[in-house]
Amino acid sequence: MRVAVNTRFLLPGCLEGYGYFIQETFRRLVQQHPEHEFIFIFDRPYDQQFVFGKNVTPVVTGPAARHPLLWKLWYDIKVPSVLRKYKADVFVSCDGFCSLNTKIPQCLVVHDIAFLHYPSFISKSHLFFYRRYTAKFLHKAKSVATVSAFSKADIIKQYAVEPAKLDVVYSAAKPGFGPVDFEEKQKIKEQYTGGAEYFIYTGAIHPRKNLVSLLKAFSIFKKKQNSSMKLVLAGRLAWKSDTFKDSLASYKYRNDVVMTGYLPETELASLTAAAYAMVYPSHFEGFGVPVLEAMQCGVPVITTSASSMQEVAGDAALYAPATDHEAIAAHMILLYKDENLRTRLITEGLQVAKQYTWERTAALLWQCIEKAIG
Repeated sequence: MRVAVNTRFLLPGCLEGYGYFIQETFRRLVQQHPEHEFIFIFDRPYDQQFVFGKNVTPVVTGPAARHPLLWKLWYDIKVPSVLRKYKADVFVSCDGFCSLNTKIPQCLVVHDIAFLHYPSFISKSHLFFYRRYTAKFLHKAKSVATVSAFSKADIIKQYAVEPAKLDVVYSAAKPGFGPVDFEEKQKIKEQYTGGAEYFIYTGAIHPRKNLVSLLKAFSIFKKKQNSSMKLVLAGRLAWKSDTFKDSLASYKYRNDVVMTGYLPETELASLTAAAYAMVYPSHFEGFGVPVLEAMQCGVPVITTSASSMQEVAGDAALYAPATDHEAIAAHMILLYKDENLRTRLITEGLQVAKQYTWERTAALLWQCIEKAIG
């Protein structure tokens, strides 16, 4: 069987959500299925690290698909020509887009449909594309995977997709995330916060992540606790982050906020593992990988009660409404004061994290690929 895969998000030095998902699942599938050939379709020159085995044939077909007009060109003209040339049996696309111009069976992965719930958090051109084509993509694909029961129910409700067509494959934390010893924690804290304990947020600096509310919550925490605690924000400045930058520029506790920018995976894992707690106040997530990464590191989590996070973390996290920064602050204070609670969340979080593995994700995705072929 020839499995063609959309690998345009495998970008060296800047892997994020889709890219990590593709890397971790297909690294395993390539190795587990040496009897099959995998055609990796890139939209720009690729890095050899993403060729996971001898049964992978990398193909570059441009131009780089960086905005809606080029998305349309790439998926409906460039990709079909590659599928024909290499006689693919199935096309797998893990970014929510597929080709409307091929008869080859397609397995589509849709992580979430946040654009429907928070349209102001996406550019108008992107929003137009999503609104115009998502229903068509869901109809065109032979099988659809998503990463949580929450997202599955949301997709069914919004697009009336037949439930049997949708499979939940979950996601997982990256393998390098795990607890570190006391000495390593001290070394990391010295490097980033001058030795002080810190709350951490990891992910892009983007309106959907609700970081202005996090700043407000941290202000309340600092005022009430008179603590040396820092707030570390580990992620790149993404689209429409000006409001956050303006808030930070005039922020009373600006000197207690550490902005790291985008970090390599190993460095991010160490920084997460040394944190006092993760605060992940996102408005909406299809899965919420950073929550699981923190738990896998033995770090307690405060997150929001919307979307998928409660499904993923269960009783092993503290929850607050995304719109209630005072409730988020109250949890930060509670966790700071109650060491028994913190210990319980660490213990239960480690157990929850064990339930989510990339091996399981890859196996479930493979079943969805086989379903597409029929």
